[in-house]
Amino acid sequence: MHIVIVTGLSGAGKSTALRALEDYGFFCVDNMPLPVASQLVDWISGNGHVGQLAIAVDARQHEYLDSYRQELDRLVHQGHKVDVLYLDASDECLVRRFSTTRRRHPLSRDDLVEGISRDRQIMAELRGMADVIDTETLNPHQLKALIQDRYGHGEGTLSVVMLSFGFKHGLPREANLVFDVRFLRNPYFDPELTEHDGRDPRVASYVLDTPEAKSMLEHIETLLRFALPQFQREGKLYLTVAVGCTGGRHRSVAMVEELCRRMCGDWDALVKHRDLDLRT
Repeated sequence: MHIVIVTGLSGAGKSTALRALEDYGFFCVDNMPLPVASQLVDWISGNGHVGQLAIAVDARQHEYLDSYRQELDRLVHQGHKVDVLYLDASDECLVRRFSTTRRRHPLSRDDLVEGISRDRQIMAELRGMADVIDTETLNPHQLKALIQDRYGHGEGTLSVVMLSFGFKHGLPREANLVFDVRFLRNPYFDPELTEHDGRDPRVASYVLDTPEAKSMLEHIETLLRFALPQFQREGKLYLTVAVGCTGGRHRSVAMVEELCRRMCGDWDALVKHRDLDLRT
């Protein structure tokens, strides 16, 4: 089993790192005492359903930290792959973060600086045996992306939904990017096409075989090929690209089908037609 011990100073980003690992398929446990953690590893290993485990450890467990190295050696000896990830930041950065969030440092009473200093002293030995990440210049999105690069192994691939809709039925709440194609030629007014939808080859040809539609497709595709890697680098896991026409049955459907045909080879894309069966 792959085990990642997430540790470091309070306020340095352990919660963000743990949530990122959870997104990428790890079974995550926050602040579990090390002796109990060993029992958890033994139980999960015997169960066989979990291949990746992340455990957050911080200075609140100081009474158990003396046995930390022995516990790691035992897990490695049992054949597990164990990584220790230590998140750090300067005292000034941690003071600023706690002051901004108005959270109380777990080791401080009335003196935040004293609590940070005590935290650093307790965790010093653990830091010496870990892979250290300085999070001072990282925002949560950047830290999540860094975790993805190290531990994602494909679990954090951006999932893209290509959604067609009709403006007269309202904007989709889940949309991240919205494109309006109501300026395109409308098959609704052609008696031979009006009862068919944008998946019909005749309707698709009617919509797409115009200079305006071809240009629009090229512009949207170019934008998506630029934007999707940026969203993924930020750590986003889901993105909805919505294309709307008046009723959501002809133009938007044809455009979404064609966009998916162009993009599906490079991205995990799913097509949805929200208003396809609505006639009112």
